[in-house]
Amino acid sequence: MELDRLDRDIIGALVEDARTTYAEIGQRVGLSASATKRRVDRLREAGAITGFTARVNPAALGWTTEAYVELFCAGKTSPSEIGVAVARHPEVVSACTITGEADALLHIRATDVRHVEQVIERISSEPFVVRTKSSIVLSRLIDAPLITARNEPPFIA
Repeated sequence: MELDRLDRDIIGALVEDARTTYAEIGQRVGLSASATKRRVDRLREAGAITGFTARVNPAALGWTTEAYVELFCAGKTSPSEIGVAVARHPEVVSACTITGEADALLHIRATDVRHVEQVIERISSEPFVVRTKSSIVLSRLIDAPLITARNEPPFIA
């Protein structure tokens, strides 16, 4: 789907505050509330907007420790097999396949270091996991939203 400037501005407003009304967004981008709603509906139908969520401070829920864990897998373990296995662990907040020696990288949130250790032990017991390598996060330097509509692709000459 091709997004025009109004679509990007509408998405940007929703990323900043998903509870913003159509009237407020419309005023910001120069559309009526009903025209804004139609665009949001179209963006949802096209899959450009996949949902609306609340961003919660993990520390408020007691999840004060985070770690990144590299997974090294046996043989030709498929990404879908890795995904199914790690999705069973609620502490895994994201997982991706990566380049380099490791097969996957997991982002884990937990209550403390012992909890992180328990999660790594559970994940290590998966039959395809050969070994793990973990790093505990000391401090978060940048914590931007996952994506904003204003992020433009870089100019490549």
